Amino acid sequence: MEKWGKQIPFLSGEHRHGLDEKRRLALPARLRQNQRRWVMARGWEGCLALYTEVEWKKLIAKLDALPVANKVHARAFKRLLISGAILADVDGQGRLLVPESLGLYAGIQKEVTVVGMETRIELWSSERWDRYKKTAEKSAARIAAEIDL
Repeated sequence: MEKWGKQIPFLSGEHRHGLDEKRRLALPARLRQNQRRWVMARGWEGCLALYTEVEWKKLIAKLDALPVANKVHARAFKRLLISGAILADVDGQGRLLVPESLGLYAGIQKEVTVVGMETRIELWSSERWDRYKKTAEKSAARIAAEIDL
């Protein structure tokens, strides 16, 4: 994990790795650095997300603080996010286990694309990532214009 400035952890990059026969994924050293434990949860758009415990607590606090008009939707969203979350420890060889249940959610079978997303890491089925990226690249210029970049 690189430091951006002096305080902000900055995770970036796109890396392809395979799961081994025990469903373990070798995290790129540049992303994991000294982080030995992650919270693994369902991510958006069909990927898995890895958060440091600090970032996970920030996310939960943010969800708790949101003024929500529809409490049923808020509970459903939080329930879905938290029910699938696990603590994932990195072993001595830099690998973490991708449980079958979370792997099924993300379509992860063998090849994984590890994507650094600033304060979290996303784990994508490489096939799903390629489709997502192709679609996103087609609309990137339009989106950049819409958000005034």
